[in-house]
Amino acid sequence: MDFDAMFASQLDALKAEGNYRVFAELERRCGAFPRAHSHDENAPDEVTVWCSNDYLGMGQHPVVAQAMKDTVDQCGTGAGGTRNISGTNRHHVALEADLADLHGKEAALLFTSGYVSNWAALSTLGSRLPDAVILSDEKNHASMIEGIRHSRAQKVIWKHNDPEDLDAKLSALPANAPKIVAFESVYSMDGDICPMEEIIEVAEKHGAMTYLDEVHAVGLYGPRGGGISEARGLAHRITLIEGTLGKAFGCMGGYVTGSAALCDFIRSFASGFIFTTALPPAIAAAAQASIAHLKVSAVEREQQRCQVAKLRGMLDQRGIPHLANESHIIPVMIKDPVKCRMLADILMRDFGIYVQPINYPTVPKGTERLRLTPGPLHSDADLVHLVDALATLWKQCALSHAVA
Repeated sequence: MDFDAMFASQLDALKAEGNYRVFAELERRCGAFPRAHSHDENAPDEVTVWCSNDYLGMGQHPVVAQAMKDTVDQCGTGAGGTRNISGTNRHHVALEADLADLHGKEAALLFTSGYVSNWAALSTLGSRLPDAVILSDEKNHASMIEGIRHSRAQKVIWKHNDPEDLDAKLSALPANAPKIVAFESVYSMDGDICPMEEIIEVAEKHGAMTYLDEVHAVGLYGPRGGGISEARGLAHRITLIEGTLGKAFGCMGGYVTGSAALCDFIRSFASGFIFTTALPPAIAAAAQASIAHLKVSAVEREQQRCQVAKLRGMLDQRGIPHLANESHIIPVMIKDPVKCRMLADILMRDFGIYVQPINYPTVPKGTERLRLTPGPLHSDADLVHLVDALATLWKQCALSHAVA
């Protein structure tokens, strides 16, 4: 049997649909973010990155970088294995204490990524709580969907950001069934923010546990970077807050926070925690430095908000369609996979602008987009160059100026 031919057939179909993913080979330059060196033949040597999830440029902050370097000198490069086998490094313990403090919780538990923390926590809760039902927002991230699927618990999908539909779905369930309401604060593709208080009130009405994914909000919102739940004064009413160290904090890893019993429960039963190598201590130390900085510094957040507002206004002036939302994520709508890929290629080749096209299955077919994430280190000149390039391509390619 020719397995390679079977692989090639499906890859060819993906390419024909315009949904084949091509990775740009970039080299981030320390101290020069959002600039990066491009190793692609059809691009300038230097490009400006417009789609990074290193939202505040903390991945190159000197304090964060120095913390990592110092810890490598102290501890070496790796963790040496799982925390069960190799022991828990003091940097893991210190970081978990800081994360619990960030969200006003008793405890926290580290994972190797935000994907793993969602998958492990939801699969463990759903499988270990007898007769549990997980109610999932219809636009939840793939990591949450996979965790729920792996748990084999009963799953109920509720309409996106619709507390009334959630209420109806909860009302239809047995009163004595353990219920988990899983949702996100900032949804990464549309950039919309959930009606958090209303969702919490519905969950509390039915005695349901609340599971909040804050990965696209931690570091960015709230007076100390605790996310939307901190900004709205609601963190204390949420059972479990999940987050990442790989986006606004500029490092790597994921985590959950909650009561001491909840975190110990996941630590003791989650295979995604028990059987995987721990984060290197240097990464934990760097994340701790980033969190400590953003707990007291509002400069990065304020400058980011300023650049986001400027870019939205400039796009409006030039008639470039983008989804309106309250967050830092600006989805520029193309609505065609082939054109989306083509525009991204031209922006890279002719303008030195790197933005990855977002196609199916990340977003539904017909909603393809360029997802822009302006940050505090994008200059006003960068904004002008980007918008000028987009306006030129909109005219050349006869693209629609309508959002819907």
